[in-house]
Amino acid sequence: MTARRAPAGVDERQRAIVVISAAVGAGHDGAARELARRLQRQGFRVDHLDVLDAFPWRMGRLISGVYHGLLTRAPWSYAALFAITNRSRNTTPVAQRLLSPLRRRLRRLLPPETHAVVSTYPFASQVLGSLREQGELDVPVIAYLTDFSVHPLCVAPGVDMYCAAHPETAVRARALGAQDVRVVAPLVSDRFRPATAGTKRQARQKFGLPEEGRIALLVAGSWGVGDVETTATEVARTRAAIPVVVCGRNAALHRRLSRRVRHVFGWVDDMPTLMRAVDVVVENAGGLTCLEALASGLPVATYRPIPGHGTANAAIMAGAQVASWIRRSDVLESALIRLMNEGPQDRSMAGPRGRTDLDAATVVAATALATKPLRDADQVRHESRVRRLAAVASVLVSTMHARPATPPNRARTDNGNGNPEG
Repeated sequence: MTARRAPAGVDERQRAIVVISAAVGAGHDGAARELARRLQRQGFRVDHLDVLDAFPWRMGRLISGVYHGLLTRAPWSYAALFAITNRSRNTTPVAQRLLSPLRRRLRRLLPPETHAVVSTYPFASQVLGSLREQGELDVPVIAYLTDFSVHPLCVAPGVDMYCAAHPETAVRARALGAQDVRVVAPLVSDRFRPATAGTKRQARQKFGLPEEGRIALLVAGSWGVGDVETTATEVARTRAAIPVVVCGRNAALHRRLSRRVRHVFGWVDDMPTLMRAVDVVVENAGGLTCLEALASGLPVATYRPIPGHGTANAAIMAGAQVASWIRRSDVLESALIRLMNEGPQDRSMAGPRGRTDLDAATVVAATALATKPLRDADQVRHESRVRRLAAVASVLVSTMHARPATPPNRARTDNGNGNPEG
């Protein structure tokens, strides 16, 4: 497992916070990096780990590859898997059983200076929650929910606290059993901010985009999955906006679209500037890019969402009025025009119930400052076993003392009418 530690020169004896994410797309890692940056600015040492590296025999990378393959080659199968696990009561118990081999490997990677552990990925939350519940981890575990929707795997017994970027997300987390849920501002870089006329002009010049006209930015996550080509064709056909497509790391998609669409990019390192160049964002997953667009003051439209979490996020965002879900191609033009006519505004979270100034880093820092450092894994595990054995022994002793004594045989007497008494 790769650990990304604080810069050289930082006192290794200071309080450490471990942030665990996964390189599955870019959203989980993106939130983890932004949280780490904020915590380091407050003076903490941060270790950033990838839970996929904890799997033996590179199984984590295989799982990520299978997930990617389902989304790109058999989206119907991923939709079915998501629906089944989203409804089943056995999802969490089965997941914890399957992930149990990771518990000891992950626990040993936590440095002794650790005062809190933060997860931005469901598998990590399940493993950490299990460690906490079994008494093998004696520092708080905080889970940051990266999506608007909440899958059962995002909520794990043993997790001490959850951070949600919207009240609707918090409601769904509590419905799945999460106890302490805090609504926090999204973990988005402060470089994402609304454009002025001047910064929009400069951004268009930087990316070689037309100086005049409205522009729709089409995004499909770092993997570039979904009906991106169809979306680009249909947006261009409306003539409501010039489509600009970001293909992420999907090189094949970039090659195909470059023959049909004028403005196509692969991986973009400077998304804050690109977002200042456009007038609307059209997305299909509801992940980190959506939150970045909202922080940039841009209207967001969900169109042709990917199955599973993409559709789930689309429904919740539309209900919370932070994005519009365009469900049919025949209303695409009118919907885009309506969104762009609303003009630039603060869309960090639309509606008064969606706004909060509470910083996730502040929540994590306060938790870490109130916690004693992590103790040795073997010692904690030994003490946990002793406590469990003591609890079992206590129950056995109580059961023995509570068992009523066998009543002695009483003498049988005649009651005078020929029937024995007693």
